[in-house]
Amino acid sequence: MAETIEQRLASLGVELPAAAAPAANYVPFTRTGNLLLTAGQLPLKDGKLAASGKLGRDLDVGAGKEAAKLCAINILAQAKAALGDLEKIARLVKITVFVASDPEFTEQHLVANGASDFLAQALGERGKHARSAVGVSCLPLGAAVEIEAIIEVA
Repeated sequence: MAETIEQRLASLGVELPAAAAPAANYVPFTRTGNLLLTAGQLPLKDGKLAASGKLGRDLDVGAGKEAAKLCAINILAQAKAALGDLEKIARLVKITVFVASDPEFTEQHLVANGASDFLAQALGERGKHARSAVGVSCLPLGAAVEIEAIIEVA
């Protein structure tokens, strides 16, 4: 029998938090047809922002990768809230990674690997995805990273 996503998460030492409530006038996820789209997820841990500031100024790539991983964990929390069961994920289609960056910072793609590597481990073959990594001047609440996802639902 194949290992479930929940079993993979447990083996990675990850317990999904409760899905974060919206911080403004939007919904945390929406479903259209067989696609689930998440709102941007911040690097929250225990309900608090765990990484703030700009990459290349306040944080290094390693800290950015950890922040991106937290965003990815929160994406899975939203998916579980939306679907009730992570096994309903057919595949992760795409993530867009926004990285608050110092103007000279050009390693957004390496920061994004924190999310991509984790999602590939957690979802297995279903976790292979397209991706964009974008440097921005600032993000909500001063977050260092924000990630949104498009997920195909079985």
